[in-house]
Amino acid sequence: MSSNALSREEEHIWRYHKHEMQEYQCGSILIKRINAPVQLVWSLVRRFDQPQGYKRFIQSCTVNGDGKVGSIRNVNVVTGLPATSSTERLEILDEEEHIFSYRILGGDHRLKNYWSIITLHSEMINGRPGTLAIESYVVDTPEGNSKEDTCFFVETVIKCNLKSLADVSERLALQTSVEHLTLASRSP
Repeated sequence: MSSNALSREEEHIWRYHKHEMQEYQCGSILIKRINAPVQLVWSLVRRFDQPQGYKRFIQSCTVNGDGKVGSIRNVNVVTGLPATSSTERLEILDEEEHIFSYRILGGDHRLKNYWSIITLHSEMINGRPGTLAIESYVVDTPEGNSKEDTCFFVETVIKCNLKSLADVSERLALQTSVEHLTLASRSP
């Protein structure tokens, strides 16, 4: 491989996660490898109406719309966080490329103009089908906060969400494998 060639990660980031940030904004890109097939992981990520399926900071969610691009969800956050609710719009739901994006429109929190994209990519992990999850975001830096503090807070939440996504996906993948083995052992 030449020194000019991009790694798969860099290629995905360059293709899907280029954000133009204003001077008053901050953002970052986070990566998580998940030991579960991309279709299984996607089945959780794509559910605009069920973010609490893997996002542990969400108490409940109601959706206005048909769950397609342009739909709005109202999310209630668990107590103890510096927020109580968020109103969010689905921006991208690409079933073929496994791209999910949403924008925060408002709510009781300090994340203004927050926009997130998560992409999922198939890859082999330890000889088994796995998923490379890449999530990027851009958000305004709230008055009185530094870009570093804002990024630290947002990245902490995203890291927790990605870890939870991996935990739930890997548990489902293991459960599916055990069910297949059980069914196979019962076959004549």
